[in-house]
Order: sequence, then structure tokens, then C-alpha cells
Amino acid sequence: MSLSPATAAPLRAIEPAPGATRPIVEVRSVSKTYPGGVEALSGISLDFPEGKLTTLLGPSGCGKTTLLKIIAGLIPHSGGQVLVDGREVTGPGPERAFVFQDFALMPWASVMRNVAFGLELRGVARSQREAVAERHIARVGLKGFEQKFPHELSGGMRQRVGLARALAVDAKVVLMDEPFSAVDEQTRRKFQEELLELVANEGKSFIFVTHSIEEAVYVSDRIALLSRRPSRVSAIIEPKIVRGGDPEKIRRDSAYLDVVEDIWQQLKHYLD
Repeated sequence: MSLSPATAAPLRAIEPAPGATRPIVEVRSVSKTYPGGVEALSGISLDFPEGKLTTLLGPSGCGKTTLLKIIAGLIPHSGGQVLVDGREVTGPGPERAFVFQDFALMPWASVMRNVAFGLELRGVARSQREAVAERHIARVGLKGFEQKFPHELSGGMRQRVGLARALAVDAKVVLMDEPFSAVDEQTRRKFQEELLELVANEGKSFIFVTHSIEEAVYVSDRIALLSRRPSRVSAIIEPKIVRGGDPEKIRRDSAYLDVVEDIWQQLKHYLD
């Protein structure tokens, strides 16, 4: 798979167009205050279109991971409402899968067991869940490593296990918390290409957190730019990247570089 750029859209708030893809996740006036009075999120409202990759981007500590975990049902919000496929989120659910930054694998379990674990929790028969796991292990490039343990794998391979586990449960929404931050630059770029293939081929909705402006522009259909804490949505950006050409050309193209620079100009004000 490869990419080529189209003309970049200016940074602006984007209203849903008639006939636009329906939101799979709806965040309505969500706030989050931690014990001690630390306000992380303040009245965030945001839609995530079905079948697209939306990135949460903002200054360090702005609450990107907090919002992601609220959508996942891993932590409660203090106010507002989150809907996934029209149903209110009150905790984790089978329609959502989470890919953690630190892999979160069971160190005593094989690759096969780790990937199949979500299905095991659902009571899927062993033969069936291992067949599903085997398919996704192969898909992420780990065929032949089914019986290896996490300590026998590189960081990049462990992250592939985490991704395979998320895909194996066939969730509608895949939430990814800086999944490529622990790998080297060459592996990161390869993962970006593979992520784009997943978005194109899986029909799932991806919500992605990163600190990298370049990565966000490269992989995203939409970018939600968050302000400093207490976080609000300051802009919605559509990079308008057209898939189909040399993947390296996009990183040198003026349209791509202009969007990166425009986002940096917005973000740097939060660093003052």
C-alpha cells in the first residue's frame, strides 16, 4: 500500500455534510475531574465517523489518553455522555478493543494465548478461538511465533501481538494509545503503512492517540486538535491525503508539510 497527497484543506472546524458517514462514537459534553480537583477535560463534544481513523492530538498532558480510556469504558467520566453505536458507555464492551502503549501482554502466556484471550473471556471454544487467533497472528506478520512468549519477542513484535489481540475480537471500534511510540523509526513507518491497510480493508473505526504531528497527518482521515488542560476541542482538521502513490513522496510533499506546519503553529501557543 502507498500514499500520495492531495491539496491540503485549511485548518477549520468541519460541519457534517449531508450524507456524511454516520458517527460510530459520539462524545457529548464530556468532562473529567480527578480526585484532588485536577480538571482534565472540560465539556468535550466530538463525533468519530464510522470506518475512519480519527486522531486525538494535543500538547502533552492535555487529556488525550484520558478521553480514549473514557470512550473505552476503562475510566468513568465526571459529566456528559459517550455513545458507541447509539448505546451509552457505562464500562468496557465487546464493540471496543484497546491497543495499549506498553503492550499489556500476559508475560506467562504464549502469543497464541495472548491473542485469543479476549475470545476466551467470551467463552469461545478453544479450537475456534485459536483458529481466529492464528489467522490474525499471520496477518500481523508473526506466523511461526504462535508458541513464543513476550520476553522472546522484540518491542515491535510485542506490539503486533497487541494489535492482533484487538483485531481477533472483531470489535467495531479499535482504540490505540500511542501504539508505535516504543519502536524505532523504521518500524514505526512500517506500522503506519500497515495501519492504513487495516483501515482500508477492515471496515472498522480507529481512534488513535499520538504526540507526533507528522504521524497524525500521515495516517488520519480526521484530526481532533485538543487544547491544554482542561482540554477542549480547538479544531478539526482533515488532511485530505489520497492513497495510491509512493508512500515516501507524501513526507516530502508541500501539501503534507503545510498541514504539519499549520498544526504546529496552533499547538505551539499551548507551550508558552
